Amino acid sequence: MLSARAASLKPSATLAITAKEKALRAEGLDIVGFGAGEPDFDTPTHIKKAAIDAIMDGFTKYTPVGGIDPLKDAIIEKFKRDNDLDYKREEIVVSCGGKHSLYNLFQAIFQEGDEVIIPVPYWVSYPSMVELAGATPVFVETHEEEDYQLTAEMIRKHLTPKTKGIVLNYPSNPVGSVFFTENLEKIGKLAVEHNIYLISDEIYDKIAYDDYKHTSIASLGQPIKEITIITHAVSKTYAMTGWRIGFAAGPKHVIQAMTNIQSQSTSNPTSISQWAALAALRGPQDFVGTMVQEFVKRRDVFVSGLRSIEGVTCFNPQGAFYVFPGFKNLLGKAYKGRRVHNITEFAGVLLEDFHVAVVPGIEFGKEGYLRLSFATSMENVKKGLERIKKAVKALD
Repeated sequence: MLSARAASLKPSATLAITAKEKALRAEGLDIVGFGAGEPDFDTPTHIKKAAIDAIMDGFTKYTPVGGIDPLKDAIIEKFKRDNDLDYKREEIVVSCGGKHSLYNLFQAIFQEGDEVIIPVPYWVSYPSMVELAGATPVFVETHEEEDYQLTAEMIRKHLTPKTKGIVLNYPSNPVGSVFFTENLEKIGKLAVEHNIYLISDEIYDKIAYDDYKHTSIASLGQPIKEITIITHAVSKTYAMTGWRIGFAAGPKHVIQAMTNIQSQSTSNPTSISQWAALAALRGPQDFVGTMVQEFVKRRDVFVSGLRSIEGVTCFNPQGAFYVFPGFKNLLGKAYKGRRVHNITEFAGVLLEDFHVAVVPGIEFGKEGYLRLSFATSMENVKKGLERIKKAVKALD
C-alpha cells in the first residue's frame, strides 16, 4: 500500500502534457507542442566543451554535497554582478535543478501546521511541494486586468499566526508577469514585520523584455535579505534544462539545512554538469541576448495573433517564454454538439482534433486560461495560432 502522501500526489501537468505530445508525434501525428517549459535553443558550445573536458580530465567522482567551490564562487559573482547582492560560500547550495532547490528548501523550513502564501496563477509544483512538507498552501488571486500584481495589502488579508512563508516567482511561470519594485518593497517590509520567509524564485531573471530590469527582493534592504531565500538555475538562461543544475542563496542556517537534506537524498549534483554550469556563468553571455531577441519576436506574433481572435484576451508577458491567454468568454459553447464546460475540455479539443498541445490554466490555479510556451520555432507559433483560430471558429 502506498503512503497517503504518495497516493494523493499527481504528476506534473506540464511534464505529462509534454510526454503525451511526444507519444502522439511518435505515432506520426503532426503535433504543434506549446507545453514544454524549456528553450528550444541548443546549449552553447563552450558549455558543452567544458563538460567534455571535465569527463576527459576525470572529473567524474563525488563532489562536496552542496557543490564545488569554484561554482559557488561563480554563483556569488552572478548575484553581485546582476543584483548587487553579497553572499558567502556557506550561503550558497547547488542542487540537481531549480525544482530540487525548491523541494529541499520547502522541506527545510516548512512543517505540519504551517501556512504558505502562493499567488495565483502559480507554477504547478509549488502547492504540491508545500503539501509534501506537511504545510498548507494559501492562495492569493491576482488578475490579468491588474497586470497580475501581488501587493502587501492582498497578502495581509491572508496572514494568520500560522503563516510561515510567501512564494514569489518573477518573471512568472505561467504568466510572464513581473512585480513592480514598489510592491516588492512593501511585501518585503510586511514579511520582516511578521518574520515570514520570502521564497524568491528568480529562474527567469535574464529572460526579460521591453527594457524590464529585474530587481531581486533580497536587494531591497538587509532586513529583507535576511529572511529571503533566492532559488535559481542555469536551466532556462543557458538552455541547460537537462543538465540539472539549480542553486539557492540565503541565510546560512537555511542553506545548511538544505545541504543536510540533500546529503541524505541525492548527494552532490552531477560533477560534470557542475563544471558545465561554471562555464555558463563565467563564459560569454552573448548567447542569452540572442535567445531573448528571438523570444521577443515570437512573443509579439503570439500575443497579437491571440488578441485578434474574438473572445480571447492575452496579457503581454514581460519575461519568461509563455503566454497565458484567456478563453473564459468561449467556455459553455459547443464543439460538434458537445458542450465545452471548462478549459481542460477545450485543451482536449485542441489536442485531439486540432493537434495543438497546451496546458490548461487550471493546473496553475486559473480556470478559463491556457499556458502556451513560445520556446519553439516561429513556424510552430504561426502554425499553432492558425489551428487555435480554427478551433475557436468551430465553437458554436
